[in-house]
Amino acid sequence: MRRLALFDLDNTLIDLDHAFGVWATEFIGAHGLGPEAFEWLIGLNREGNPHREEFFTQVREHLALTQTVDELVGGYRRRVPHLVRCRTEVLDGLARLRASGWRVAIVTNGTPENQLAKIQRTGLAEAVDAYAISGAEGIRKPEAGLFEIAAKRCGTSFDGGWMIGDNLTADIAGGRGVGLRTIWIDRRAERRADNQADHVVTDVLQAIEILRDGGSDSGATA
Repeated sequence: MRRLALFDLDNTLIDLDHAFGVWATEFIGAHGLGPEAFEWLIGLNREGNPHREEFFTQVREHLALTQTVDELVGGYRRRVPHLVRCRTEVLDGLARLRASGWRVAIVTNGTPENQLAKIQRTGLAEAVDAYAISGAEGIRKPEAGLFEIAAKRCGTSFDGGWMIGDNLTADIAGGRGVGLRTIWIDRRAERRADNQADHVVTDVLQAIEILRDGGSDSGATA
């Protein structure tokens, strides 16, 4: 049976932080806000609030905007899929993994329309064997069910498989919970003490190379 490689989407396969910065620049321009608003938005986003309704509730109140939270969330979700990119090197790396016998899937939390638009617009829909989106399945990482759906769609099991992502709870703890080995994408070089991943890297390309090499050096960092 082919081995399984599950990848998170945001800030793993795609650089959502960069897309957010572009969106924030457009947003403050559209609302006539100053540079301090940009820095505040970046800081609030860096805190990692996963629920955009809560995020934009704070944005609306802090910046005294007249739009409703629903309007702000809707505008953000319509725009961001047009701003995200997946590097050609990442698409090529996934292709090499699949060519060498791996089954590859995306496991992501988020609304189905937003996440599916990102997957399709970046070319990732054709670069993987399957994907599982929490909003479409009614289950979120780190719950086991979302990983199980992805594995089933790949026609394989968790045996010898891996989970790669940037979130220690959703991706690393979730992957470990179903018996997968894990690679943490530590993009901000946090080197957190609660990290329990088998490997720590700063870029998904390094994670792909670990998988292609068999992932033999457990606990290595890059």
